[in-house]
Amino acid sequence: MITTLLIANRGEIACRVMRTAKAMGLTTVAVHSAIDRDARHAREADIRIDLGGAKPAESYLQIDKLIAAARASGAQAIHPGYGFLSENAEFARAVEQAGLIFLGPPASAIDAMGSKSAAKALMEKAGVPLVPGYHGEAQDVETFRAAASKIGYPVLLKATAGGGGKGMKIVEREAELGEALQSAQREAQSSFGDARMLVEKYVLKPRHVEIQVFADQHGNCLYLNERDCSIQRRHQKVVEEAPAPGLSPELRRAMGEAAVKAAKAIGYVGAGTVEFLLDARGEFFFMEMNTRLQVEHPVTEAITGLDLVAWQIRVARGEPLPIRQEQVPLLGHAIEVRLYAEDPDNDFLPATGTLDLYREAADGPGRRVDSGVAEGDTVSPFYDPMLGKLIAWGENREEARLRLLAMLDETCVGGVRTNLAFLRRVIGHRAFAEAELDTGFIPRHEAELMRKPGVLPDAFWQQAAKCFVQSEPTAFRDDDAHSPWSARSGLRFGMPARISVHLKGNGENRLVHLTPGIHRRDGDASALARESIAPSEATFVSELAPADAKALRQPKAIRQGRTLYLEWDGELHAVTAFDPIAEAEASHQHHGGLTAPMNGSIVRVLVEPGQAVEAGATLIVLEAMKMEHSIRAAEAGVVKAVYCSEGEMISEGVTLVELE
Repeated sequence: MITTLLIANRGEIACRVMRTAKAMGLTTVAVHSAIDRDARHAREADIRIDLGGAKPAESYLQIDKLIAAARASGAQAIHPGYGFLSENAEFARAVEQAGLIFLGPPASAIDAMGSKSAAKALMEKAGVPLVPGYHGEAQDVETFRAAASKIGYPVLLKATAGGGGKGMKIVEREAELGEALQSAQREAQSSFGDARMLVEKYVLKPRHVEIQVFADQHGNCLYLNERDCSIQRRHQKVVEEAPAPGLSPELRRAMGEAAVKAAKAIGYVGAGTVEFLLDARGEFFFMEMNTRLQVEHPVTEAITGLDLVAWQIRVARGEPLPIRQEQVPLLGHAIEVRLYAEDPDNDFLPATGTLDLYREAADGPGRRVDSGVAEGDTVSPFYDPMLGKLIAWGENREEARLRLLAMLDETCVGGVRTNLAFLRRVIGHRAFAEAELDTGFIPRHEAELMRKPGVLPDAFWQQAAKCFVQSEPTAFRDDDAHSPWSARSGLRFGMPARISVHLKGNGENRLVHLTPGIHRRDGDASALARESIAPSEATFVSELAPADAKALRQPKAIRQGRTLYLEWDGELHAVTAFDPIAEAEASHQHHGGLTAPMNGSIVRVLVEPGQAVEAGATLIVLEAMKMEHSIRAAEAGVVKAVYCSEGEMISEGVTLVELE
């Protein structure tokens, strides 16, 4: 019997599992790291337990601490979520040995499929087509070099125990192999505690199509249709949809039956996903099996009307699957996007900071938002930067697409860079609307999807100044509301009325002058005094739009304290009013300094003072969000100073290396 459930995870998936668990009458237990003590999943749980530490290796990857937390809370079962220990056979065994129920497959099934190498060997034996590659035990660079030469470049290095793009590198030529292998191994060790790798041929222009399977403890197994997850960046999925556009019933059946065969071959129990590469000829190749609930499971729930977490709980209780294969529904179409704290303009580097503004799309038919944050929460450098997922369902794909666009338009995030505007451009792109999908979608349409930030026009600053003035308190004096000094109207005796506002945003400082002709609505220069809006939080509908705007939707303007978030050309820009005297005390920057693009830890320092370096040379390797990022020299020079050391935690913006 399961009455209390511990979720061994954080963020969006922990909140999502808790939602179903509470609906089923279960008591929910959250675990959290020291810096996650105020996180949303910890706030929403019935019981919370502090694991301590900050990095995953100090908290969410500590098996002993998780087992102890389950015992202390009285939980009978543990849900691993996705990521962290969700596909760790050692964890599954420890849970079972502790007399607890693991809401996932048996450890033996994780062993069989948790290693990409072992899984490919198993599929090869079962007759499932494989992408050419090397999946052996030898892990030295010469073995990989020989295998890559035999396969032919480009090749793809992948962590055998991994997923989510961690420990994955594309290698275009032999000269890059050694460094790429070392970096991928470090990422794999950091994320999964296992540095083993495999290499396979990098298939050009494939589609990524996966099959959701589900099995019970009584030998029953079925597939719940498929999902297309082809649109990716940095090997991580950005958009998922179900069913896969253009997939014939015959191909769906063939892929589904192959996935079920794979699951049955290893005695699988619970929710799992078998991932395939699908080429333009309709041939599919086994990639891997994820022995857990997928991030994109909501689109499957949308087209089947099923709750997969509820199924996980019932199967763990020993109940049989409630339907047969021929009863699996396929209703309409669903599309999901992942909202990340990241900078699309800077190679999608993860972003950190405080969510000063966070507004989700409204609920409604065919609308769903699964998130793990709330306004005021902090995005740390230690964990995956996904904020949440937006899921839209429609009777057909176009209805779902348009509904999702509307949801994206309603979503507002400020204080942290996100991929929100990028997602709008993807979903609104002609090629996406026409379902021209493959894993090269983003690079192929980069010119339209990746818009580099430019200088904001004067009309933007005029509108920003107007919104600031309208949302300020209307009176300078509390004792006489009728005094001319009480009105924020720009009144100047003997001179034209004018209001001056010093603004800062988008790397610019602006002095903006407003005249009555710009800000008044009824010909009265004191009209602003009658437009009283609370200064702490205000929402406006802009009267100005970019000259080249193609849509009729009015841009948003939201005031949060001293910061205004004003939408322009699809992006929310943060603008603050400032004191020009105080602003004159600008911070000194080291000439020629290379700064940290985000919070993180220093993995490797590859240079020393006095060393000459070429343009493009890697100087520092920084780890953040469980992935490695290289700090490279923009031009040739000599290292003047190094301001960091390996293992050191650093903050965004600090100078790491100085070149001359």
